[in-house]
Amino acid sequence: MSHDFYLNLAIDEAWKYQGLTFPNPAVGALVLNESGEILSIEAHHKAGEAHAEVKALQVAFSKLTSDQEILKLQTSSEIHHYLLQHHNNIFKQCAIYVTLEPCNHHGKTPSCADLLSALGLKHVYIGHKDENEVASNGSKKLEYFSFLDSQRAEDLIAPFKKWSSSKFVTYKWAQRLDGTVDGGTVSSKESRMNVHAMRDVCDLIVIGGNTVREDRPTLDARLVDGRVCDVFIYSDQKEFDQSIPLFSVQGRSVMVGSDLSALDRYNNILIEGGPSMFEATKNIVDYYLCFVSPKIGGIIPFSKSPLALDLLHSSQDKNDMKLWLKPKKKA
Repeated sequence: MSHDFYLNLAIDEAWKYQGLTFPNPAVGALVLNESGEILSIEAHHKAGEAHAEVKALQVAFSKLTSDQEILKLQTSSEIHHYLLQHHNNIFKQCAIYVTLEPCNHHGKTPSCADLLSALGLKHVYIGHKDENEVASNGSKKLEYFSFLDSQRAEDLIAPFKKWSSSKFVTYKWAQRLDGTVDGGTVSSKESRMNVHAMRDVCDLIVIGGNTVREDRPTLDARLVDGRVCDVFIYSDQKEFDQSIPLFSVQGRSVMVGSDLSALDRYNNILIEGGPSMFEATKNIVDYYLCFVSPKIGGIIPFSKSPLALDLLHSSQDKNDMKLWLKPKKKA
């Protein structure tokens, strides 16, 4: 199999957690044994938890040694320490594919570059160089490594690269197969839980004034028992019924405005809206996230305005398709 084949498996695993790892990047990792057998494919799930390399090495170690104790460990520090104490050079003939250059610093978790160096893997294949000033240059600690310069790996970490210095804007909507968005709840519970998990880590939700008045949303993360973030209501009309649930959520700031300049104060922004918001925000959206439900029967289409998009990744839960897209570059 080619390097792209293995790297793309790691990338696909990481896309499952895109939008959930802020302020960390979404990262995937895959470990091969000396015969080319895949031992593990893992990803970073959430900031503060073990990085992709650590989770992949944890599972790979268990398969190579039949050691079940390591699988009971939860924190990155515990797994690091266990591997350093028990590896006995078992990874010497193994290779690892990582979508992003292993981190070179000790933050909430130990350095992945230090761990890989100590374990002495045969080769580390890296999808994209880490340009973050704090964590970069982990490859300098590795003896055998290669950069694969993957465009898919770059697309995967685009949110991290941008929100590290400015704002990254994701536009989310749900539609049926016929493109309609009206008539009540469209997406599955699994899809809604995914959105609530994104709300849990974003720092601003943007929504249109008409949607607030008609749907009377709460815009919290209750399905994942998550935190609340600020809300910006994009509207020319400043007066709203204060009994609408979103206004009574504790610990959040709710702003109303007819321009989007307030967004510049935030980094990880999630827009939830319909056709009008779609049109109004085309010039500021970095990625689009669409949940497509296998249903037909609405009346109002999401958009009648053409917009060329590149498909970055697609996946499926029990019911819906999940599509990550970005605006197509103009020739």
